[in-house]
Parts: sequence; C-alpha cells; structure tokens
Amino acid sequence: MQIQAITYFNELVKCRSIRQAAQNLGVSATAISRQLDNLEYYFGAPLMERGARGIELTAAGEVVAEHLHSANRSFGQAKQFIDDLRGLRRGEVCVHVNGAASGSVLAHAVASFARDYPAVRLTIVESSARDGLMAVARGDADLSLTMFSPDDVRVNARVQVPLAYRAIMAPDHPLAALKQVGLEDLASVPLTLPDRSYSLRQALETRLKRAGMAPADVAFTTASMTVQKELARLGATLLILPELSVVRDLELGQLVARPLAPDARVDTQLQLSLPQDTSLSFAAERFSRHLALLLLSDFQGVSLR
Repeated sequence: MQIQAITYFNELVKCRSIRQAAQNLGVSATAISRQLDNLEYYFGAPLMERGARGIELTAAGEVVAEHLHSANRSFGQAKQFIDDLRGLRRGEVCVHVNGAASGSVLAHAVASFARDYPAVRLTIVESSARDGLMAVARGDADLSLTMFSPDDVRVNARVQVPLAYRAIMAPDHPLAALKQVGLEDLASVPLTLPDRSYSLRQALETRLKRAGMAPADVAFTTASMTVQKELARLGATLLILPELSVVRDLELGQLVARPLAPDARVDTQLQLSLPQDTSLSFAAERFSRHLALLLLSDFQGVSLR
C-alpha cells in the first residue's frame, strides 16, 4: 500500500467527492478512483459507495478511515522529526482556537514567531473549546488556545491566565459615563451576543435569572467580531468582550471599555493545552514555548503546570 493511496483516501473522506478531492490535491479524478480501487483490493472490501448525499463510507470504510487518518498524521510527524534531526528549522503546526481574545493573542504570537521561524507554516482552526481540546487529544492538532475550557484529562493545560470581560461600547453610549456596568444596566440597553451555545451568553443569562430579572435584550445575535464591533462603533449596541479583542479600537478612541460590576462579572481563563503524552515536533515545541512566554509576560496571576 502506497502513502499516496493513504493521502488520496483521507482527502476523499474529508470532502466526500472524487471531483473535489482531485481538485484539492491537484490530480485527476481518475487518479483518485484508481487509488481507491487499490485500497479496496488491498483490504478485500468496498470502502465507499455513492449515496443520495454523495460518497458515503461503508462499515469497512469507517474502520479504514479511522486508522489511515492516524497513519497519515504519523507519517507527517515522522517527516518533521527527521527534518528536526537535519536542522532544517521548518515544519507545520496546527492550532485550534476559540473566542475573540484567543484569536487576538494567537495572531500576535504568530506574527512575532514568523520573524524568527519563517519556514514554519501554521494552520489555525477556529472551533469550540471542547472541539479544540478533543483535536489535541486525538492528535489532530498540536496545541489549542481556548476560553471557557472544559476539563479534559487527555491534555496538559500547560498555561492558564485569568481573563475578565468588560462592557464595550461607543464613547457616546449612555452607559459610557458609568464607572462600572451592572446587571440592571445591561438589562436596560440593546446587546449584541453570540448564540446560546456560547459560554459567555450562558453565564450572563444565568446571572440574570438568579437575580430574578428579565432576559437580556439581545438585539443582535452574531459571533462575528467584525459585525459586533461595527454595531458598537455605530452606537447601536453594547458588547461584552475581553479588552484584548478590541485593543486597537480602544487605542483609536472608537470604543471604550467599562468594568462589569460584581453582579454582572464574567471571568474565564485563557488556556494553552498540549498533548498529554506525545512529544511535539521542533516547530510545534518552539511555537508552544513562544506562545507560553507571551502569555506569561502579558498576564498577571498566571497558573503554570
């Protein structure tokens, strides 16, 4: 069985279309079909069949897909380790991230890291905190940077730094005159929040319910930071975000941040997670170290494990 067949099959599993897999890999559809035939001959069973929604995996195909995905990643890691031995200082790093603050911190880390290691390529995947930790545990990602991170014994929470949310608004917003913003204040103005699957919204709605107050007036529901910030700059809404996610807007005077009062306070941690028992490649190790040092230097009250 050739490595090429594994690569083609993994791509086919991902997009469930021979034509799309061929386009993604820059080969002909015939080449994809030929390698699929080779794999089915090797395993002695059909691995895929055409269904109403495109190509579907058979039961045998599900088993093969699980093992070949791991094999493909192992080949990639082996190549990186050999490159490390040769001192080539290159490689690929996959990072999962969730939350606006995580994205801001990660972008800063990537930009500064690239100056020292220009040959390293980084893939950044935005996902939920749970999915990010699962990706690290499965070996699909080298590390994750997440907020509202659930406990997961399969990963090593290497660095945890406290992160507080603030009320973010335009300078002329009615609540901008306050020194701090409480629950009653938040309930009196239109808000922009992500949907109820997000931990921030769940935390705020829990506080309102415990205080016996009506649900928040969520005028706009979106997880898009671009839309959120534009609505706030136009004075149409108030946001609840970490200051890290709007640093440039604050510096330019387009937005202002006010602390949340104790009854409305939302705190979490920014967590850098690594695989529990797996050695990182040169590139992943250097980037994780770089990111950890950045977190340690920029935050107070750090927990290091």
